[in-house]
Formats: sequence, structure tokens, C-alpha cells
Amino acid sequence: MKAAFKNRFKILHFGSLILISQLLVSCYSFTGSSLKPDVKTILIKNFPNNTSFNPNLSQQFSTDLQNRFLQRTNLKGTTDMPDILIEGEIVDYQPSTPTAISTPSTSQATGNVLMAAQNKLTITVKVHYENAKYPTESFDRTYSDEAVFSNTASMQEIEGTYVKVATDRIINKIFNDIVANW
Repeated sequence: MKAAFKNRFKILHFGSLILISQLLVSCYSFTGSSLKPDVKTILIKNFPNNTSFNPNLSQQFSTDLQNRFLQRTNLKGTTDMPDILIEGEIVDYQPSTPTAISTPSTSQATGNVLMAAQNKLTITVKVHYENAKYPTESFDRTYSDEAVFSNTASMQEIEGTYVKVATDRIINKIFNDIVANW
């Protein structure tokens, strides 16, 4: 009798787990997207770089933003009457702002000279987002992020590595504000 009760309990427990997992799967999209099903198309316009730095930034940022949406959602790219329109501009690019100051060792020191031990790169992007199906979700926002690096980093390293870090963070913020709705 005790064994039969244990078996029924196990079957009931297993059935409950299956039911709960099915409910969770039906509530969550594994793309991480909570876009409504009738939102199907997107147009991401080129983001011009309105700074005097890094001429490749406009193309790279625009391509990375497009790839994020096309790869992580079910949206299809279009040029005609999109459900979602994203456009904007790169408005600020600060390639090297000191964040930490150090005093050189006495063998290097000539007086009381201070040096930047760390610098940061800061990028700021203005974004205009329009949702044709749900206009109340549309917005205009400014996103900014930074990457900290050693004072020994070359301009090539900064533009090759640290620009990618800052722009990826900005793209994550844009994506989350539009798609994830966390």
C-alpha cells in the first residue's frame, strides 16, 4: 500500500513538472523578445557620425545594430513601411579622457608631473524609435557608454577594441529598451 502511494505521488509530481514547464515555455520567447506577434518588419537607417573622430564608426555601429535585431528577433528587414523604424546619430566621441592619475616613479619623474594611468573612451548616440503598430511605445533617447583602458593603449587598440566594447553596450541598451521590455 505504501509503495502504491509513492508511485502515485511520483507520477503526480512528474505530471505537475511537465505542466509547469509547458506553461513557462508558452509565456517566454527564447529569442528574449517580447515584441508583439503582429510586429514583423524593421528598418534601421544609417547612423551618421557627427563627430570628427573615427570615420568608420558610422558604418560599423549601424551594421552591428542591424545585426542585433535581425539575428535575435523574428523581425524581417524592409525599406518600405516598416512596423519598427530606428534612426539616429552618433553625437559625441571622446577618445581619451583621463580617469585615474598617477605619479611617475622617481627615475622617470622630472618634478611633480602627473600622468594619466587610465583613460576612458566615451561614445554618445541619439536614437529615434518609432513603432507604427504601437505608437505609444515610440521614443527619442540618448545613450552613452564608455570603455576604460590603460594609458599605454595605442589609438589602433582604442579604435579596434574599446570602441567595440562601448558600442556593444549601447546597442544592448537600445535593444533591451525596444525589444526586451524588462
